[in-house]
Amino acid sequence: MKHETTNPPAETPAKGFSPGFAALGLEAALLTTLDTLGYEEPTPIQREAIPPFLEGRDLLGQAATGTGKTAAFTLPMLQRIAHSARRCPSALILVPTRELAMQVGEAVTRYGKELKITVLPVYGGQAIGPQLHALKRGVDVIVATPGRALDHIRRKTLQLKTIQMVVLDEADEMLDMGFADDLDAILEQVPKERQTALFSATMPPRIASIAKRHLKDPVEIKIAKEPLKAGAVPRVHQTAYVVTRPHKVAALARILDMEAPKSALIFCRTRIEVDELTAMLTGRGHRAEAIHGGMNQPQRDRVMNSFRSGQTELLVATDVAARGLDIPSVSHVVNYDLPTSSEVYVHRIGRTGRAGREGSAITVLDPREQRLLWNIEQLTKAKIVVMQVPTVADLRVKRLARTKSAIEEVLAAGDLDQFKAVVSSLAEAGDPLEVAAAALKLVFRIQGGERKEYDIPAASNRPPERPSMARRPMGDPRADPRARTGGMMPREMPREGQSRPMSAPGRGGRTAGMAKVYIGAGREAGIRPGDLVGAIANEAGLNSNVIGTVEVMDRFSLVEVPEVLAREIIETLSRTRIKGLKVGVRLFLEQPRGGAR
Repeated sequence: MKHETTNPPAETPAKGFSPGFAALGLEAALLTTLDTLGYEEPTPIQREAIPPFLEGRDLLGQAATGTGKTAAFTLPMLQRIAHSARRCPSALILVPTRELAMQVGEAVTRYGKELKITVLPVYGGQAIGPQLHALKRGVDVIVATPGRALDHIRRKTLQLKTIQMVVLDEADEMLDMGFADDLDAILEQVPKERQTALFSATMPPRIASIAKRHLKDPVEIKIAKEPLKAGAVPRVHQTAYVVTRPHKVAALARILDMEAPKSALIFCRTRIEVDELTAMLTGRGHRAEAIHGGMNQPQRDRVMNSFRSGQTELLVATDVAARGLDIPSVSHVVNYDLPTSSEVYVHRIGRTGRAGREGSAITVLDPREQRLLWNIEQLTKAKIVVMQVPTVADLRVKRLARTKSAIEEVLAAGDLDQFKAVVSSLAEAGDPLEVAAAALKLVFRIQGGERKEYDIPAASNRPPERPSMARRPMGDPRADPRARTGGMMPREMPREGQSRPMSAPGRGGRTAGMAKVYIGAGREAGIRPGDLVGAIANEAGLNSNVIGTVEVMDRFSLVEVPEVLAREIIETLSRTRIKGLKVGVRLFLEQPRGGAR
């Protein structure tokens, strides 16, 4: 049975809470929760998925990120658990990344509050002790990344014999990260008589193969994407600044100093970048706050309340953290990291320029990323103006103009009598023009005008040779990956025990634009190529397509990563564990006769 929809069908409102959701068969406790959370109408994927899920049918759903998939499977799952014999655990949700595990875990907690459903997120990079204690006590729903779930299964700390429902969320991303074998191993352990739902943004043959093996007569749902039309964001002024990575932070600070946004949403790729940028911006006098998956709900609520009330002018976020948040229209959206998907780009900048107001979208990008900018322009049919980073002289002129404008506003408002006496006293001892200039200098200094600045080297705006290959649609996260890998096409994900193709260390050299990272664990520690790809993509928040060749040797491994991201990846992996091991991670320096040093 197949369903395909682009727009929600009309329906007769029902009495009571959340009429759209009530019509789908959800009970009062969940409707009360949805009403409290401010949900009004279900999204298309929710309309199509909730009724068959409540009936116990298997589901095969295709819908893009941000369409409401989490509620589509979480709400009926909670209702089914509440009405079944409560056995711990009753449901298993598998997701590709720790960020998504935390996000889905929080959603289950919010939606299941009235039903007293307990949930445990299980992912790598987190102390395993608390997970073991929670599993021993018993929980209703487990949200896990495949690697950590399999780790618990092998330790016999996670028993799957009581599982009644399994959900594979973002299945295509899990396959891209090398989790195909892990998924098969986990699903083989789950009781045959269970309900299974698989959700994926794309439906390549590999997904169809998993569905055929593990789903029984599934209801197939496809939510067609609304085509992006030319001029879809006509009131958003889009600009881009091409800057080499060492100068990105300084460039962002300069651009924000020039723009002086009243409310801006700044997107970063990783939590590390979010925290670093927030600290930098706060140090420069901006009222900035961070929001990412490492924060608990009270912290998020505090940050969002501050942003909505105008106490915070800059909100620095990861895509995952910003997803689903009720963020009001903002004056500026800044892409500190350019997304690889045009749809994500359009979704981001759609948060500005609402309700007839004009908005600004600013992107700071590395010269190698200009192909991605072309793809966005091609899809949206909207011009993105590439500009030079403002100079120190430009900033000084802007600040002086801003100071002049502020003084003119005060003059127009009047009510200056108490200050005139001070000015008269000062004018008696010196030139009135000098007195006014001194006051102006004081205001200028308070606004940061005397902070020591330096000019940021210009990156070449000359675009690299346009690719002659037919471009894939940017909705596919694998589109034109050479824009992120220095011209190298990604390899196919390795199967169990295989390596990505790679020349022997020290003989083949490295790919242009790529750096090799040495990881102090190999085959003897049970390391597989998929473990390394998954760890880097998961912990550093990267798409697996930017990772190059991988070679797993007996006692160490080598992974090619984009040179501009190498430092960040090394720092991230140094703080985490790979298959439970704390390993040494450093830049691999090739020697003429080979060998890692």
